[in-house]
Amino acid sequence: MITVAKKRRPKSKNYFTKDTEQAIVRYNNEPDSEVRSQIYRDEIHYAFFKLTENIIHTFKFYYTEVDQIEHLQHEVITFLLSKLHLFNPDNGAKAYSYFGTITKNWLIVYNTKNYKKRVLKAPVDELYKDDNYSYQMGEEKEKDRLSIFIDAYVKYVEDRFDKFFPKGNDAKVADAILELFRKRENLEIFNKKALYIYIREMTGVDTPVITKVTKVLKKLYKKLYTEYIFV
Repeated sequence: MITVAKKRRPKSKNYFTKDTEQAIVRYNNEPDSEVRSQIYRDEIHYAFFKLTENIIHTFKFYYTEVDQIEHLQHEVITFLLSKLHLFNPDNGAKAYSYFGTITKNWLIVYNTKNYKKRVLKAPVDELYKDDNYSYQMGEEKEKDRLSIFIDAYVKYVEDRFDKFFPKGNDAKVADAILELFRKRENLEIFNKKALYIYIREMTGVDTPVITKVTKVLKKLYKKLYTEYIFV
């Protein structure tokens, strides 16, 4: 299992910016290898370093064959370099999301492979008494992250209520649905049909309106959650 080395934190949290994305585009369009190397060193490397560091710690990708976090990051960054030429902003993806996605996917495969090796080599009695052989803590962390996201999601919609739901009935339904999110820990209704009935009783609005508003909220949820998991 990996040993995490301490490293001084930078002053700014904005390590992967629009300027980074523009630098990647310039890197891909630059024919001179020396100029490309300079662009990478000066404008891209640190962003890749912080991106890999954050994803490794956030998702606890600690099952590895190397001893230091920097060694694992070096492997991931080498992989990212091999994929750098594939990034095309015209496809609609932001560089941060694009490289965050392939970093996470690479680490999932790598981490799972090494976790399985660790379990196969471990004595049977150790599997039951050592948390290092379990993903339980990681699962709990994911639950906490989801809860934080839902709170942020509700706040995001609340702040833009007039934009998304300008009509009275739509706003009424949206607020009722958000109330279910707010009180989710005490909610005992999990059946979709029962939830529809519950919302209809709260708002007095017909089912087609509920369905329409639900679709808007669902689309927003997917979009925001996709961005959130790569932060």
